[in-house]
Amino acid sequence: MSTDALDSDPELDTLYADFEANHLNPLWTQLGDLMPMVPTSKAVPFVWRWSTLYPLAQRAGDLVPVGRGGERRAIALANPGLGGVPYVTPTLWAAIQYLGPKETAPEHRHSQNAFRFVVEGEGVWTVVNGDPVAMCRGDFLLTPGWNFHGHHNETDQPMAWIDGLDIPFVNYTDTGFFEFGADGVTDDSTPDISRSERLWAHPGLRPLVGLDAKTSSPIACYRWKHTDAALAEQLALEDEGFAATVEPGHAAVRYTNPTTGGDVMPTIRAEFHRIRAGSHTRSRRDVGSLVFQVFDGKGRITLGDQEHSVATGDMIVVPSWTTWSVDTDDGIDLFAFSDAPIVERLHFNRTHFPEHA
Repeated sequence: MSTDALDSDPELDTLYADFEANHLNPLWTQLGDLMPMVPTSKAVPFVWRWSTLYPLAQRAGDLVPVGRGGERRAIALANPGLGGVPYVTPTLWAAIQYLGPKETAPEHRHSQNAFRFVVEGEGVWTVVNGDPVAMCRGDFLLTPGWNFHGHHNETDQPMAWIDGLDIPFVNYTDTGFFEFGADGVTDDSTPDISRSERLWAHPGLRPLVGLDAKTSSPIACYRWKHTDAALAEQLALEDEGFAATVEPGHAAVRYTNPTTGGDVMPTIRAEFHRIRAGSHTRSRRDVGSLVFQVFDGKGRITLGDQEHSVATGDMIVVPSWTTWSVDTDDGIDLFAFSDAPIVERLHFNRTHFPEHA
């Protein structure tokens, strides 16, 4: 007998009422929600414009102080499909953070893993466990979980960058801790190169100290000059006839942990993609969520059946199993981060290229 035929059965109505009273739910009425045929994220594809984000951050800079309690002048991207929670995807948090002239954001630490990516500006140092790290355009900076960190701006100009964290995942798993640190920063010096970079950031060379595998990368900052050079050389080698790019006109690199060769943090993957003028990526969809920021250039990104024009600074969210592709007439650089390490560690990863179905 079908469940439809039972809908008018008084005894069944009583059974369902008893289920509810005893905090029970029958699988047969919820199977489609609990076990969909394909991933059906509540998050939706969306584009935030830098031309909107930055002026709003400037206004917050004029009106909202930085200090104990609020800790950071960070404005989270709230995915329109997630009911108002400040999450860009169900596993990832992203924000624009703004620090005014001569301001200091006090030190704290938390179990959530964090990074910073700088789309423009310089003059701020982030201090990670007492190590001052200069922040400049194109730099990718790490603050792995439970590392004390604060920021100080030594210039007369404000600076903004994007933050990425695994806050939603940590909150869902009830694994979050937070602790206040110094009211300022433990070291307000302004070295060009941090101590972690002096020890760890030499291509292909690993110091014979700290040989144990580290959960997160010990490199505090991945400098733009290295990222830019690696991408440029991939495209140059492609022009010379070598198979050096992931697809024609599409160079890409992944930021890695030098102690393991794996991702920089256990819950977040970070990559950088350069697509030369007149090129495009093939359509694909992946299990897991992905966020882009346009670092330079402009182009078009297709999310599902919608095409969006994007330019420098714009941020794009690609929910799990959403088909996406990028094309550009003028060339485009894209910073990307995702929850791929979580998905892969749990063996839920899957990729599909629709045009080859």
